[in-house]
Amino acid sequence: MTASNKPKAGRRAGRPSGDEPDLRARLLDVAIAQFARAGIGATPLRAIAAGAGVTPAMLHYYFGDKARLVRAVIDERLLPVLAPLRARLEAAGDDPSELIGIFAHGIAAAVQRHPWLPALWVREVLCEGGALREVLFARAVPGVPQLLAQRFATAQADGRLNAALDPRLLVVSLVGLTLFPAAGAPIWRRALGAEGLGPEVMLEHTLALLGQGVGTAQPGEIA
Repeated sequence: MTASNKPKAGRRAGRPSGDEPDLRARLLDVAIAQFARAGIGATPLRAIAAGAGVTPAMLHYYFGDKARLVRAVIDERLLPVLAPLRARLEAAGDDPSELIGIFAHGIAAAVQRHPWLPALWVREVLCEGGALREVLFARAVPGVPQLLAQRFATAQADGRLNAALDPRLLVVSLVGLTLFPAAGAPIWRRALGAEGLGPEVMLEHTLALLGQGVGTAQPGEIA
């Protein structure tokens, strides 16, 4: 074999040209952004390839098919985002202020680092037929809603939480006051002329509303 016919070092059989060391990670980032924008079911592999500036063959090389790509997105992008929040909540006690603070700060930080999270949650968890609903219960936050509800119930029984609240619905309120505003930000910012309102102000508002309601309770107090 002549030198010109020798295979290039480091090149695996069937490997598409144009590969780069961090391309797989970039493909996952493009994929999850596309899934959040258009939905998992409505996003073909060719759209992801085009968004990443590669050929569909490159996607097939790394992931084989769309089902395996979706699994990789779940394992390597979605679950690592939610795991730290879940761990902090499990390690916390039953003080309602602490639990609310951990949840609100955790979601705010996750959304700031991963802007695709709210839209993906709305499309693929809330919407009927969403591809990630079962993943949420089985792998992402299994038992976390029940854990929060139980700890809120314990605090309520001890007189540390408003007796008029339903501990289960307080969990719903937590989600509704963190992920929903982030998902709907383009709409309410435009409607209210609040384009400059940033995540820090949103977080402060959420904690004040959950901790003090619309009454006159002192800062940090769960009425």
